[in-house]
Amino acid sequence: MMEKVTLMCPCLFGLESVLSFEVKKLGGENIVVTDGRVTFDGDLSMVAKANIWLRTAERVGIVIGSFRAETFTELFDQTAELPWEQFIGEDDCFPVKGWSVNSKLFSMSDCQRIIKRAVVRRFENVYHKTLFAETGALYQIQYSIHKDQVTLVLDTSGPGLHKRGYRANANDAPIKETLAAGIVDLARVRGDSLVFDPMCGSGTLVIESALRALNIAPGIRRRFAAQGWRCFQNGLFDEARRDAASQVRRDAPFEAFASDIDPEAVRLTRENAAKAGVAGRIHVVQADVADFAPQLPEGRSGIVLANPPYGERMLGEQEAQALSRTLGASFPKRDGFSYYIISPDDGFEDRFGRPAARRRKLYNGMIKCQVYMYFDKPVHFKNNK
Repeated sequence: MMEKVTLMCPCLFGLESVLSFEVKKLGGENIVVTDGRVTFDGDLSMVAKANIWLRTAERVGIVIGSFRAETFTELFDQTAELPWEQFIGEDDCFPVKGWSVNSKLFSMSDCQRIIKRAVVRRFENVYHKTLFAETGALYQIQYSIHKDQVTLVLDTSGPGLHKRGYRANANDAPIKETLAAGIVDLARVRGDSLVFDPMCGSGTLVIESALRALNIAPGIRRRFAAQGWRCFQNGLFDEARRDAASQVRRDAPFEAFASDIDPEAVRLTRENAAKAGVAGRIHVVQADVADFAPQLPEGRSGIVLANPPYGERMLGEQEAQALSRTLGASFPKRDGFSYYIISPDDGFEDRFGRPAARRRKLYNGMIKCQVYMYFDKPVHFKNNK
């Protein structure tokens, strides 16, 4: 069994630098950032830590090999040369799925079939048998082919890492947890922050804020595919969970205030916050964003996060534009307040009434958006740790 592995974490476009910083903080080595992914090295314990701790990664994969292939013969031969047996046993299950973009090998079904046959050929030579029951642990093989460069990985996560386990229920078009975590990072939410979301939906932005502020690992409550693998039967995931639990900062003075005009959204936010274990830090009420007028305790700053419904999600274009003007009136420039609003509307700043201090291009699903940032100098609580 190899002691060092290369890991690959895909992420939403626009969050690469955020994820790279997370990986560096976690102890990843030889970090390489490309569009939509971060690659790095670590030992097997890093697999557990990455799954449990990374907030903006979509999943964690172990890179088995990468090579150039323009024909199915090249794909077969080079796949069959890789040491798949270092992880996958003779009785284990190893389905194949993936994608191809701008490459000569573009048929997904053919690529799946060729890669599967190549792995079987490898196992025939290694295990000296021709039939494989595939009744054991699941090792999902994922391939990506971009401009004829093939990358083959074993998925260690199972369900995507955005599935934290707290949001079994959601309203229409909820923001993805990994995207919300990226916005929380851009907003510099800390242990002493006061966070507001006046259009909270199912509560994802305030819940992700609380998880970060209290240093609660997002994957501490869920299970991962690699926990069923032989190489992780030595307690690496259990150890990583115990370490994560010891780092929770329950003494942080963080609070969040969520509201929504929809009573169902209020109910969902309370329910999801309770499932995430942060209900005591999030105050939820029913209210119209047009009436948003928060007050700050002396010496504190406020961070307002907003994911308003927009034309391509829930509102018509004219309604969404009118809402942008309402936000401009409800989010005036106030001492101690900063605002972070995600929207696909290129004319948002004009309708909001003032230009953003900064903007960051992100993707909400397949929708290209901007995070419009309006900020003042933050005030940090004296006892923040």
